[in-house]
Amino acid sequence: MFMERKQKELQKMERVQAIYRHPYFQKCLEKNRKAEETRIFCKHHLEHFLDVARLAYIFSMERGYPIQKEEIYAAGLLHDIGKWQQYSDGTPHEKASADIGEKILRETGFEEAERRRILTAILSHRKNRMESDTAESMAGKQLAEVLYDADKLSRACYLCPAEGECNWSEEKKNLNIIW
Repeated sequence: MFMERKQKELQKMERVQAIYRHPYFQKCLEKNRKAEETRIFCKHHLEHFLDVARLAYIFSMERGYPIQKEEIYAAGLLHDIGKWQQYSDGTPHEKASADIGEKILRETGFEEAERRRILTAILSHRKNRMESDTAESMAGKQLAEVLYDADKLSRACYLCPAEGECNWSEEKKNLNIIW
């Protein structure tokens, strides 16, 4: 029974697996790792991406948002994938991540409307600025909202040895175990 459930879940998340296995995604993960080797603050690696995706999925369920699990996980995996580019040439990482994400999403079978929602969420994950109230964009607004919240709340500041040196405000830091 467990194996059947696992197989069904894997089939539902086939395109997310394709993102993870995509050669350019793997290359960017490695570039992030190298760029942050000596960084003492939060890192932008697969564990962070999965923490964000899982929290965003929980938030979408708790809030009753009808967001597809694959879109949430795609946004979670890709939202910081371009962080290395910010370090190397100053490109804001949300823009770099959206540019990288566009290529990967297209090559892993995401349709145009799905890509638009995911990329909009990635572009707004630092400031959560969504302006349109159309029915189609409501799903995009909700995805952007849960991605933004998950990205901020995924950080375990209460465990961080560099917390005292971090430039996040005290209000923004996660100093209590919540999720």
